Amino acid sequence: MKRLLTKSRFKLALECPSKLFYTGKVIYANQKKEDSFLESLAHGGFQVEEMAKLFYPQGVLIEGYDDQAIIETNKHLEKDTVVLFEPAFQYKNLLVRVDILVKKGNFIELIEVKAKSYDASDEFTFIGKRGGIVKGWKPYLFDVAFQKYVLELCKTNWEVTPYFLLANKNAKASVNGINQKFKISNKSNNRTGITLEHGLSLENLGNHLLKKVDISSHINTILSKDNIMDTGMSFDSLVNHFASHYEKDSKIRSPIGKKCKTCEFRANENDEKLDGFKKCWKDQLGWSDSDFNQSFVYDIANFRKADKLMQEGKITLKDLEEGDVIIKEEPNILTQSSRQGIQVEKELSNDTNPYFEMDGLKDEVCKWIYPLNFIDFETSAAAIPFDIGRKPYEQIAFQFSHHIVYEDGKVEHATEYINSKAGMFPNFQFLRALKNALEANDGSIFKYAAHENSILNAIRAQLLESDQSDKEELISFIEHISHSKKDSVLKW
Repeated sequence: MKRLLTKSRFKLALECPSKLFYTGKVIYANQKKEDSFLESLAHGGFQVEEMAKLFYPQGVLIEGYDDQAIIETNKHLEKDTVVLFEPAFQYKNLLVRVDILVKKGNFIELIEVKAKSYDASDEFTFIGKRGGIVKGWKPYLFDVAFQKYVLELCKTNWEVTPYFLLANKNAKASVNGINQKFKISNKSNNRTGITLEHGLSLENLGNHLLKKVDISSHINTILSKDNIMDTGMSFDSLVNHFASHYEKDSKIRSPIGKKCKTCEFRANENDEKLDGFKKCWKDQLGWSDSDFNQSFVYDIANFRKADKLMQEGKITLKDLEEGDVIIKEEPNILTQSSRQGIQVEKELSNDTNPYFEMDGLKDEVCKWIYPLNFIDFETSAAAIPFDIGRKPYEQIAFQFSHHIVYEDGKVEHATEYINSKAGMFPNFQFLRALKNALEANDGSIFKYAAHENSILNAIRAQLLESDQSDKEELISFIEHISHSKKDSVLKW
């Protein structure tokens, strides 16, 4: 079977060209294949994909794989006007499948459906203030550029206009229970695993929650660049470079660096599969298995110079020289650079004892008021809202737990809240229950993480737009137990 460069493999190669050699080979471990969290995120994307298809009720789904899908695609493209879902296009050793393709003569709309949120009022959504592509959007824009590139090679007389179809951050649901109309089910007979409510149409969904965005200018810029991502190659050259190596199953040597930290081709301990991460490092550094039993420069917490130092050949902490980690001291404050310095010092001296900033800890503990209240939230932010009046990715707080630690050391699971009623927006009732719980004493409040503060920020914004009779009281409570985020327009 011919080895074809698909859009997913192209995106993988942009992350690290060496990954092309490992992908799809069962002999190599692949952590992403076994990541249940990534799988759950995919289900959310599939819900949006199924919603997008409702915008084109006349659309035809191209099923099957490779040659079969290409034959079926070409059959439907004989029509002057047609809408296709997942049509397949192959040019030599390149293959793409398009989410939605709208054909009107030679004018083509290439529509990429993404569950990411879009705010039309943000002029820097795709291109940052300094003129570069925003990091979070780069793989998606390059994905579409690759699709347009292949389509125009296949059909030289086509005029292709690329679009994103995204979750509209500013749209409010005008119908209740929309999310439940796109149920995730292991009984579904389609690729996405989503079962639609019987007879569902776009009219049943009320306000449109997806936004179609023309991205022609961004895609044309990518396709016309002479130096893609500092590779020294044009888009055309880069694609052919990846495709030829993948077709021949020859590995592209990619310098090791900070990116290796998140490599998915790692084997777990006692895993029978091969470790692609170690293979790259052994090939380039001449290491043996024992060399991996040490700390690397990229292990230093929040260390921005890691990539630069690794490119200079400083791979492990033992390779560091004086001045590589600059420590900025501040009186009575454990700075980030101080933490980095302590981490390096302990690693190099084989000191496994925890570090305690005893004086600072004593000062902090003296401020605590007993009993101590510990709160932990469980929340959801779905692309497709559950309730009327809610926006895509709006925060839903449905559960909290509240524990109390008394001065004598006693620990009590004091209160809790959970909403288990479908179709009910829980945030305000959640907040009232939290207020009742925490106002039972005047003790200090400890949040599990910054997440709890962010959720309180989000509920405050929801209250400001609400008609709740006690909203001023609830807002005052939030402001008493939390703080506004640095990047928030909410200041108190």
